[in-house]
Formats: sequence, C-alpha cells, structure tokens
Amino acid sequence: MTTPEERPEPVDVPLIQIGAPAASDAGCGDGCGCADETYESGLDPALAELLAAAGLDPVQVEDIAHLAIEEDLDGGVDVTSVATVPQDAVATGDFTAREAGTVAGLRVAEAILSIVCTSDFEVERHVEDGDRVEAGQKLLSVTAGTRDLLTGERSALNILCRLSGIATATRAWADALEGTRAKVRDTRKTTPGLRALEKYAVRCGGGVNHRMSLSDAALVKDNHVVAAGGVAAAFKAVRDRFPDLPIEVEVDTLHQVREVIDAGADLILLDNFTPAETEEAVTLVAGRAILESSGRLTLANARAYAETGVDFLAVGALTHSSPILDIGLDLREVDA
Repeated sequence: MTTPEERPEPVDVPLIQIGAPAASDAGCGDGCGCADETYESGLDPALAELLAAAGLDPVQVEDIAHLAIEEDLDGGVDVTSVATVPQDAVATGDFTAREAGTVAGLRVAEAILSIVCTSDFEVERHVEDGDRVEAGQKLLSVTAGTRDLLTGERSALNILCRLSGIATATRAWADALEGTRAKVRDTRKTTPGLRALEKYAVRCGGGVNHRMSLSDAALVKDNHVVAAGGVAAAFKAVRDRFPDLPIEVEVDTLHQVREVIDAGADLILLDNFTPAETEEAVTLVAGRAILESSGRLTLANARAYAETGVDFLAVGALTHSSPILDIGLDLREVDA
C-alpha cells in the first residue's frame, strides 16, 4: 500500500483551449475577461479556410492536432526516427486505403502533420472527404522531412482511420435508406473531445447530425419524465423555460405519442417501437411533428423502418462502435 510519503508530487499540467471561445455572455464571474478573448488558428490560412468550409473550427482542429502529437511524444522525441533517419532526409508519404470505404478527415490529417513539420511541406490531394475509395487507392501524398512524416504518421492515421470508419459505416446506412424520406442521424455517443470531428464524419458518409450539445436543443428522455412527473409535464417544463428551442420527446408507447402531440412537441423519438408500431405512430401524428426511430435498428431492418414514413433513424453505433477504415502510409523516395 502506498503511503503519503511515497506518493509522487503533483505536477502542474497546462490546460489547452479546445475550440472557440465561450459565448459572449459566458465567463468565470464578475470582472472576468475571458469571454472577450478571441482565438486565431495558427494553421496555414488556406488549410484553415478548407476546414471552416467543411463546418469545422480550425482552432479546435489545431488544438486536437497538438494534443495528439504531444501525447505521442510525451515531452520527448521520436527516438526511433531520430536514430535511424538522417536529419536532412526528405521523403514522400502516400496515405493509401487498404480497403474500400468512404474517406473523412483528410484535412485534419494535414493539420496534424503541419504541427510536426519543421519546414515547409507539399501536399497532393487525390480525393476529397466523402469520396468512396477502393483498396490500394492513394488518398493524400505529403512530401516533407522524413523524420517529421514518421513522427506524425500514427497520430494522423489514428484520426483519419477513425473518421473514415465512421463515414464508411454511415454510408452503408445511407445507401440502405436511399429512395425513402428517412435519413440516418447520429447521437451524442461520441468520443470526448472529438464530437465535432466524428459528427463531421457522419456528414461525409451521407448522414445528418442530431444536436451538437446539451444546450442547442432539448431531448426529454425517460429520466426527465420521471423527474417531472409525466411526459407532458416534462415537455411543458422545457417549453416554459426555453420557449425558442426545438424540443424532442422520447416516447415508448402510442399513448405517449398522443400526449406529446397534444402538448405541441416538435419532434418525437419513438424508442424501441416495432416497424408496425412505428407505422401506427406515423399515421397518428399525420405530419404534425418530425418522427425519429431509435432502438432495435440494424442495417438489415433499416429499410423496413424507413418505409413506415419516419423522418430519421437514430444510430448511436455510427460514432461509438464503427470499426476503423484501414489506411496506411507508404513512404517513398522523393524522386521515386
């Protein structure tokens, strides 16, 4: 058992700002000036512009890139690359798909590499995020210092493979729903710190995003219903407190569907309904609210649910269970 005397001394760890500054009415308290701060991306302006055009915050992407590299180096250097690669060596690395899928995160991978590159580097973009790719297809070629490429390789691939795996899984659902009105939608079951990137990957795969946070929309779930004393009471409480926000209400019976429709719900989450029950709910609602199916959903039954007339299929597995897309970095001499 460790005694107090044997415990290591606490270490001060610097906190890194993640994402955009707080809203203008936020802050630490009276006299705090942090809400007035603005943050500018240190990424190449052209790359930052591409990220922003894709709906990503360049500052947040840069912070994630720094965190990934700092975690991998742990205050040191890439000892293997420093020992085996001449300091002035230059090479080209080809990010190449090892299997077919849908790619996402290429610009994020560029951002990560830009953190480690000690001098200018060249990028050749072969495909774009959202493109379907085949095994053996080049996605991105980067010419830079060989040490830098090898140091940033794993961090860039970790993000690129993860996001491409999510995009690939989402594309399979989007394909299954093609020709119906239904869209596959994600949830907040995301990796802490990577929500914006993972939800971006869903968009690359043809899906749509649910709320990004607890504050941009309300979702009344079973525990809220218990706390409020009923589904209609819970809906009313949220509407009274936040009248301008969209409100989604989770229900698990047709009786509750009637209750929340009468209360004026904007969107109803049909939890664990069968396709037959879902069809009844669609008929009952008759277009008065948006309907989303959740639970019991698989790729095999996705179309059966979609053909009932619901608007969305909520699939948390897109971001919490999708396997990676296998992508590798193939190094070659500059003139090869």
